[in-house]
Amino acid sequence: MSDRHFDQLATRFAEKIYGGAKGAIRLAVLQADLKESLPERPLRVLDIGAGLGHMSLWLAEHGHQVTLAEPAAPMLEGARQRFAEAGQQATFIQAPWQELLGQLTEPYDLVLCHAVLEWLAEPHAILPVLHQLTRVDGWLSLAFYNRDALVYRNLLKGHFRKMRKNHMAGEKQSLTPQQPLDPRELAAQLDGLWRVETRSGVRVFHDYMPVEFQARAELTDLLEMELAHRRHPSFAGLGRYLHWLCRPV
Repeated sequence: MSDRHFDQLATRFAEKIYGGAKGAIRLAVLQADLKESLPERPLRVLDIGAGLGHMSLWLAEHGHQVTLAEPAAPMLEGARQRFAEAGQQATFIQAPWQELLGQLTEPYDLVLCHAVLEWLAEPHAILPVLHQLTRVDGWLSLAFYNRDALVYRNLLKGHFRKMRKNHMAGEKQSLTPQQPLDPRELAAQLDGLWRVETRSGVRVFHDYMPVEFQARAELTDLLEMELAHRRHPSFAGLGRYLHWLCRPV
């Protein structure tokens, strides 16, 4: 298995996702968490695996100095276009995470690593690099594809044969991540490097709704309810993604 980078098909898929409720909920939860925790001053931000730049653009529009690192040329070009259309400035680096320590000389106040770990051959190998790229008084915003949610979804669908095989990874060229993360295993890997300060679920109920209910629901209602329940002790762990805000130790 090798790290998965994104081609034109995946880029179009990402654009479609961010044009609907799934992407809107994801952005709303991530932004609410960051607004709640970050200081009200300009920060130096590094977005690793920045994709089409949705989160980076939001941070740039709030006065932060943003660097986008993305290995896939189609994704990075989409981010450039998005920034140009919004009249915002940023630094763009086409590079995988393995090359960043050789290109970046100073650590950042905030490092974003959203929906990256689940596409890596060895997800835990990036954690020490993230630590080196973050200031000792900085933050890591870590969002990852939640294996627990995938298991629950398969249980609801009655995919019991798949469950018995314990095979949760997406097939080759699938847009289901190749390495869904067990949050308990990830927490153990973070120990000694990071202290998790806040934990939120991203899409804690939306993806489990019957399609006809999704179609009838107003986006404003979905956002309100997802934000209200993102840290509920019974529901947060069901989020399709989990968002952890971490501080170095």
